[in-house]
Amino acid sequence: MLSQELLKKIQRFHFRTSRLASDLFAGQYESAFKGRGMEFSEVREYQPGDDVRNIDWNVSARYGHPFVKIFHEERELTVMLLLDLSGSNRFGTHARFKRELLAEVAGMLAFLAIRTNDKVGAILFTSQVEKFIPPKKGASHVWRLIKEIFTYEPQDLRTDIDAVLTYLNRVVKRHAIVFLISDCMDNGFEHSFRLSAKKHDLTIIRVSDPTEDDIPNLGLITCQDPETGQVAIINTANKALRKKWQTYRTEQIALLHDLVKKVGVEIAELRTDGPVIEPLTRLFNQRRKRF
Repeated sequence: MLSQELLKKIQRFHFRTSRLASDLFAGQYESAFKGRGMEFSEVREYQPGDDVRNIDWNVSARYGHPFVKIFHEERELTVMLLLDLSGSNRFGTHARFKRELLAEVAGMLAFLAIRTNDKVGAILFTSQVEKFIPPKKGASHVWRLIKEIFTYEPQDLRTDIDAVLTYLNRVVKRHAIVFLISDCMDNGFEHSFRLSAKKHDLTIIRVSDPTEDDIPNLGLITCQDPETGQVAIINTANKALRKKWQTYRTEQIALLHDLVKKVGVEIAELRTDGPVIEPLTRLFNQRRKRF
């Protein structure tokens, strides 16, 4: 049973993401993620400006004047959201936690999918697949999905991207639009990533917090690894330590971007102190240019 405070929070979030999806991304998602092809719909009389290649010569001969074939896009797609609920996404030093940013992006993508009559599902994961929500249509289904994102308490706090991609490739048989929404603080998933990119239309949305890349000088601090629970005392006044961490983070992100480039998929970068709309708009624009 949800508390009244949490229910109101989810309702406000539901309303805001629905409005943003409707007002700001009208047409962008649909043109960025195409349907499976064109399907014959009907014939009608030729009108000036119609493509002559679509003239139906049999019908035209029967009626003595030209008719053209009308086609519409076979739109229905399946969208799968792979949502990282591991412990590192409970972190945030600015406007929100990474998990809240993840939820906002997932909610917007879910609403965009149902606006174009696509089915949307989700896989909640940590070091294992925690929950599989089969793809369906409709606003009530999106409401359930958003509630799960907000309220689900994972059984584990570690991350295993390879496990969720392997599960995706086994369970989702047909081609799907797949968004991996994660901070990507993991490695060893290159093989399953390549397979997923071949089978599905895969996109990474990486969420991060600025403090993860550049440790501030706060003197001696006690830190706890959110995934393992390990506690350590760190001297953040040590310039060499801060530089070493910054170099490590830069190299890890570079490896991820190199993998994305080699495989040929898009990646959008979102931060807890930054906007959501602009990175997604750039992502959709990149896809439209590619196709």
